[in-house]
Amino acid sequence: MKTQLIAEIAQAHDGSLGILHSFIDALAETGVQTIKFQIHNAEAESSEFEKFRIPFSYVDKTRKDYWKRMEFSFGQWQDIKRHVEENDMEFLATPFSIAAVEMLERLHVNRYKVGSGDVNNLLLLDRIAQTGKPILLSSGMSDWKELEHSVNFLKAFQSDLSVMQCTSLYPCPPEKTGLHLIPEMKQRFGVPVGYSDHSGTIYAGTCAVALGAELLEFHVCFDKRMFGPDAIASLTIEEVKQLVESIEFVENACGQTELKEPSDQFNEMRTLFGKSLATRKHLDAGHVILKSDLESKKPAGFGIPASEFQKLIGKKLVRGLHANQFINWSDVE
Repeated sequence: MKTQLIAEIAQAHDGSLGILHSFIDALAETGVQTIKFQIHNAEAESSEFEKFRIPFSYVDKTRKDYWKRMEFSFGQWQDIKRHVEENDMEFLATPFSIAAVEMLERLHVNRYKVGSGDVNNLLLLDRIAQTGKPILLSSGMSDWKELEHSVNFLKAFQSDLSVMQCTSLYPCPPEKTGLHLIPEMKQRFGVPVGYSDHSGTIYAGTCAVALGAELLEFHVCFDKRMFGPDAIASLTIEEVKQLVESIEFVENACGQTELKEPSDQFNEMRTLFGKSLATRKHLDAGHVILKSDLESKKPAGFGIPASEFQKLIGKKLVRGLHANQFINWSDVE
């Protein structure tokens, strides 16, 4: 599969290592190549003034409390990364602080994902770019001017950069996905372009790949009724499997280039579905053929091809023909 499929667990684990590792095992059976995580350090990234995006929590008084509950230790992240890689998938993460970047460097990650909320956080972008590793830059809250500024900022580091079309709505309705922007992003920035999906369906991602997205990121859950802010905008494990099949279909369908070239592969079908010219009624010898005398009938090869009817008009029959009889060139002069 050419498209990079990135399944994001994010906070679907709700702070449970057991649930998180269960996600890894489940996703290993779907065909995705990469699992993405979010690295939260509450003290480094948040404050008591941060409000909840969605007031969903029954246990956290503040969003900072929530981020604290989502934290894992360095040793736990080592085990998580090892589990992912033992299943032949890539461990990818979004850091939300410089402290998180420094921890990910200790984990020896291959590349970084920047969330939409940090596109203009040049301090964080600077630290990530200093690693010299590839960067996936999301764009869910940015206009063209803001996004171009950050892209140019990272290009100055000669970063291996990909830009992700994204809309930060959860779930994102079809008319807000901005899939039409994928070709324009490629043209504007001259870098690989992907799509970060929050629609909670397989449809947007499938369309994105058909439009040229080279990376596809999506949230995952075990059930859309799970506790947490992202479940309703996520794919279940079964939907992930369906998405993988859908992307494989799109890649095969869009990858064909020779179908309109001359080919013998359809000869049998051309004969079966093609048509030959025939009479609509009895015609006497000496009759001059009119267009109104003609019908086309299956199969091809039993008379003059229907594509050549204009050449037949005005020809004189040398013998009489019954109604519904195929016409050959030997029948006219």
